Amino acid sequence: MGADRDPGQRHPRPAQEFMAERAGASVVRVAASHAASISRPDAVAAVIVEVAKATR
Repeated sequence: MGADRDPGQRHPRPAQEFMAERAGASVVRVAASHAASISRPDAVAAVIVEVAKATR
């Protein structure tokens, strides 16, 4: 699972989606600035908790 970043970031959205698909990951889209962990810590924490629960 990964958190999708703004399309204006270092890797264009199609490249991010390709890499996620190739890795077998799911994608969570969050409306946030490029620093999602700062602007949307709640959403980032929820993804981290979900991933942690899935790996038990």
